[in-house]
Amino acid sequence: MSDASRTSVTPEPVEDLLSATPATAYFWGRVAGDGELTRDCVTVRAADETAADALAAVAGTARVDHDHRVAARESAHDASIVRFDDEYELQVFGAPADRAAAALGLPIDGQPGGYRFDAFAEYRAQFLRGILEACGTVCFRESSGSVGVSFVHEDEALLRTVRSLLDAAAPHVPTDDLSETSSGGYWFGLADDADTAAFARWTYAGSDDSGLYSTARRGKLRRSVERATGSEVGELSR
Repeated sequence: MSDASRTSVTPEPVEDLLSATPATAYFWGRVAGDGELTRDCVTVRAADETAADALAAVAGTARVDHDHRVAARESAHDASIVRFDDEYELQVFGAPADRAAAALGLPIDGQPGGYRFDAFAEYRAQFLRGILEACGTVCFRESSGSVGVSFVHEDEALLRTVRSLLDAAAPHVPTDDLSETSSGGYWFGLADDADTAAFARWTYAGSDDSGLYSTARRGKLRRSVERATGSEVGELSR
């Protein structure tokens, strides 16, 4: 069954967004990669309805139609290339923002972040899934028949933290060094010798049962890996 034809599970709300669970790991990975904090508000964005509904469910809030817009995004590697994507924005008001800044070292009100994600060590795959979907890119390289997976963000400190999380993952995920993008941010990719099929399976293990994923991103990663390897890798959910 394809991702597009599958009915997604809706995650259960969590009692405390700062507790360590698979759902909160995914939620804060998404916030770290494409969100921001002010003293009384957590803002997080998603590029498809599956992920947006999952984030809203975890936070115990409702997603409404006016949260949806079409956003223009410059390519990280060539600022002359602009694509237009769906974007869903969710806001959670109240104490979680200030608490997340203190507990997780997330930037708040424009201040630098310290990024302390040890609380999610047991749920590293779900956290990195959130990061990948929020600020990662996936492509199939026609010239080499391989999969390119990279992470792009304006905050160098966040990407250094993500690299260290990947380095400590099991299976080990080798990465290239950080580089600057043409638009003024930073990026790094999985190394050429990284086992992208193993990375894909590990990152999305259990996602069908939890509902914690982006349909579009999971499907693109699966298709890219299958083109590169010439064999099926499954639905990236078990």
